[in-house]
Amino acid sequence: MSKALTIGQVAATSGVSAHTLRYYEQAGLLRPVGRTDAGHRLYSPADLDWLRFVMRLKATGMPIAGMQAFAALRAEGDATIGARREMLVEHREAVLARIAELQTNLDAITDKIAVYEAAEREAASAGHIGNARLD
Repeated sequence: MSKALTIGQVAATSGVSAHTLRYYEQAGLLRPVGRTDAGHRLYSPADLDWLRFVMRLKATGMPIAGMQAFAALRAEGDATIGARREMLVEHREAVLARIAELQTNLDAITDKIAVYEAAEREAASAGHIGNARLD
């Protein structure tokens, strides 16, 4: 995409409401975007790329304060690349820990499903549903 989009167009294509876009700008997660002569926001392709990244940070559980700190470092320019990399390394570790926790919980659910499936097969082969507790 090479042309600027209005806030409504960005909201429609990104799934982020216009209200949220304005909040992200006010909170410092987005740099102030360009404006038309009438004062309407115009988002550049770079703004949209950054918005997508912010949405990924949010989706992976980075708190608003962390995203604000990252955005502030980004606004300072290349001198902060090391600090931004370190923040992302730490966030990646937190995401990996959460994935591991989710995998452990998913494994337990899968095991419980297998127990229930075995009980249903036993009951079906016996011609009735058993009275065994499977909690």
